[in-house]
Amino acid sequence: MIDFTLRKYKDLLISLQKNGYKFITFEQYCEHKFVLDGLMDSLPNNPKWIILRHDVDLRAENSLATAQIEHELGIHASYYFRVVPESNKPEIIRSIVALEHEIGYHYEDMAISNGDTEKAYAHFQKQLQYFRSYYPVRTICMHGAPTSQWDSKDLWKKYNYRDLGIIGEPYFDVDFSEVFYLTDTGRCWDGYRVSVRDKIPVYQDKWVAAGLVYHATDNIIRAAVQGSLPSRIMITTHPQRWTDKRFAWIKEIFTQTLKNVVKCILIKLK
Repeated sequence: MIDFTLRKYKDLLISLQKNGYKFITFEQYCEHKFVLDGLMDSLPNNPKWIILRHDVDLRAENSLATAQIEHELGIHASYYFRVVPESNKPEIIRSIVALEHEIGYHYEDMAISNGDTEKAYAHFQKQLQYFRSYYPVRTICMHGAPTSQWDSKDLWKKYNYRDLGIIGEPYFDVDFSEVFYLTDTGRCWDGYRVSVRDKIPVYQDKWVAAGLVYHATDNIIRAAVQGSLPSRIMITTHPQRWTDKRFAWIKEIFTQTLKNVVKCILIKLK
């Protein structure tokens, strides 16, 4: 069956629910982690749970479609919005908040400020305040910006986001020794090979050695049914990839294929 459609996304969520997984937001994970100091066995009274995260890079309307599916299934997820017009759509942000999802800032301030740390921090504070006009934002997530030489996570070498009331950033605050990471970067589930920054290098080799590699969505569904999927997971999607519209679906394939080639070149040049 064709992958990366809204139908397939719904199939994935339903399959995970049927096989005992509880969905939580990243904010909920951080609240428990902060209170329990890593004693994650107490998280939602369920040994199997998934932090569901969405990076809204482009085509924000696709995010509203996934948010509606999740709402119908009683699932709450975390949506991270960039400041660029393709992502920052006020009416869509309001609609997703109304569906009871978490909103966060998908920051890329170091890239926007060309590495000027003070300028980047001022920009970050301004944008954080903006997104807090929609939702009491308590978590943030770095946007990879693969074509930029600047890694926006470097902003926190000088500053501390906790000073701004932020309780979590996935690349710093998820214990990946306990939480398996799945992302659709590269328009597949094993795209870590073509990812510049959206990857977990310390643990990725261990997961591969353990056979925890899934290329298609059906592979994840099959692993959930068989009981071989890890019990604690963070799933990250980019909703721009998920659509039932044929032209948009085909366009995304060609666009992402080209992006993957560029990313491979950038990785080799590093």
